[in-house]
Amino acid sequence: MENKQDINIAKEILRIRLSQMIVNEKYKVGLFKIPIHLALGYEAIAVAVDAVMQENDFLVLHHRNMHYNLARTRALKPILDEYLLKKEGLAGAELGSMNLANEKRNMAYTSSILGNNFPVAAGLALGQKVKGSNGLVIAVTGDGAIEEGSFYESLLFLKSNSLGALIIVENNGWSLATKIEERRCAIDLPKLTASLGIEYEKLSGNDPYHYIEYLKGIREHALKHNISVVLEVDLTALGGWHVKNADGTKGRFINYHAGPAPEITLSEWPEIESSANDPVFVLQKYFTPEVLQTMSREILKTLKEEINEL
Repeated sequence: MENKQDINIAKEILRIRLSQMIVNEKYKVGLFKIPIHLALGYEAIAVAVDAVMQENDFLVLHHRNMHYNLARTRALKPILDEYLLKKEGLAGAELGSMNLANEKRNMAYTSSILGNNFPVAAGLALGQKVKGSNGLVIAVTGDGAIEEGSFYESLLFLKSNSLGALIIVENNGWSLATKIEERRCAIDLPKLTASLGIEYEKLSGNDPYHYIEYLKGIREHALKHNISVVLEVDLTALGGWHVKNADGTKGRFINYHAGPAPEITLSEWPEIESSANDPVFVLQKYFTPEVLQTMSREILKTLKEEINEL
């Protein structure tokens, strides 16, 4: 892959990763007075959503939204200023992190309440139909929120009214520091959606180029047929750590949920895990390490200039 668009997609993955690492460094030294949820490992789906969104599309988010805000706002400073509760922030220090939206970039609503964004997305989809707008509503959530009644009720509303929407379920397999299988029975999402006659799709692998092409097809299909689609995306929340036992050995693994990621350190090359769990690692399918590392250094320098830290 050598065309300009492909290079820009790779640059976006690196920019969002490095931006989060900069936020994490400030978090580790206690600069924030609000709770923040990093999204290390979530970059590919955010970049893909941003790449396929059109003028009349709306994005409705939940509490872990940093990756989408960075992708859609395309800048770090206004988001960082918002986290620092500065008046120069993206929302004038009024929304903080878990409710951060940006109407100018079609991020219409974000909620810190689990499952609260589903009814809002359904209402927006109804509004799109009434107005005759050829736009898709995209709602993003985690695997935990599908346990909420609002998930089922909103899917029922969308289906009953033949509304076009895309519900993205980011499944990292955890709730706080507890694995799904440790706290509840399995939810068969394909069967649940099938019971309502709603289409189900699944993505994994963190390849942003594959994700973009896949999402383009889903968007066109949903709008053409006035239907809603549930898309489950398997991903890994990077930044976890092991508790140390009294004898110095590794104890229980703590999955990253919120707060600073103590073992993640900002560096010119931001790969965290050398596997398909890490979208930065996946970029090496398309570009040489030398090309990626050069891009990463340049992006980090630009980010530091943006926030006046050079």
